[in-house]
Amino acid sequence: MKSYHLRPGAGIEGITIREHEQPEPGAGRVLVRVRATSLSLRELLVLDGGYPLPVLPDTIPGCAGVGEVVAVGAGVTRFRTGDRVAATVFPDWIDGPFALEYAAQLGSSRDGMLTEFAVVGEQALVHIPEHLSFEEAAAFPLTAVTAWNALTGGRALLPGETVLTLGTGAVSLFAVQFAKVFGARVIATTSSPDKAARLRALGADEVVDYREHPRWGEEVRRVTGGRGVDQVVDVAGNLTQSLAATALGGEIAFVGHWLGADAPDASPSASALFNAGAVLRPLAVGSRAQFEALNRAVRGARLRPLIHREFSFDEVPEALRYYRKGGFMGNVVIGHP
Repeated sequence: MKSYHLRPGAGIEGITIREHEQPEPGAGRVLVRVRATSLSLRELLVLDGGYPLPVLPDTIPGCAGVGEVVAVGAGVTRFRTGDRVAATVFPDWIDGPFALEYAAQLGSSRDGMLTEFAVVGEQALVHIPEHLSFEEAAAFPLTAVTAWNALTGGRALLPGETVLTLGTGAVSLFAVQFAKVFGARVIATTSSPDKAARLRALGADEVVDYREHPRWGEEVRRVTGGRGVDQVVDVAGNLTQSLAATALGGEIAFVGHWLGADAPDASPSASALFNAGAVLRPLAVGSRAQFEALNRAVRGARLRPLIHREFSFDEVPEALRYYRKGGFMGNVVIGHP
């Protein structure tokens, strides 16, 4: 079998591919033939040395992968040969709030899914919805679980409430889809008419062009009749504008801070935080229980992700370079042999 291995801080050029013996599953563990993985900004941060969690040398990268069970170890009861499964990004986080003891993560401190075969603990796997292809299912373990946690992990989102999503990254696209399943009104931001049209086709009720409206928080509040939105899924750290867009008693799910600490809208004043009367909730992906709840909703609504492009297993470095360029809308997926 073949697998990729990383060198922390060496970037894409530090990835190597090796051939070695296929592993055997020990007690309580499952051997998965990996059929597809998906890429994210997280993978580039891990490779470049900018990830906040530990990254061990020679680790197999890739935190989001799916496949089929080909063998089970002694005592395994949750899965059997032939089952289609997805691995959870945090294999020790089963349920409840996140804690330091759950911080081990696939593709950084534990071997990930950019490999032909992976041995995974049975508690770190979930069944994938039957209507999804492996390539579609690979889009869910990281970005979809993050979007689900953003909408459900804090205050309960109710039908008729309003959600704001930022941009057209995979987390935001899933947030649009999930919010519509909950019966919410969705306002999305983007920077081009083409992406605005595609957001509306995905379910967004209103789209705000943040180039036309640099103070888009005020425009969102205008669109909502001055009230503001009930929930914001902030994937970039636009906290000043997110606070301006949020209703009293609303919540901002703080998913990422890719703007950087020195960006104009990244650091709101203490008075802005207090006066907003909103909850700011940082989050990191989600638990296995949240992944399973997400899958129940996906099955019921027959949801499918937006796939932008698929690469082959031999093209992983090219796929990462393509992902780094950005500008696309949807998931970039690796199909495994």
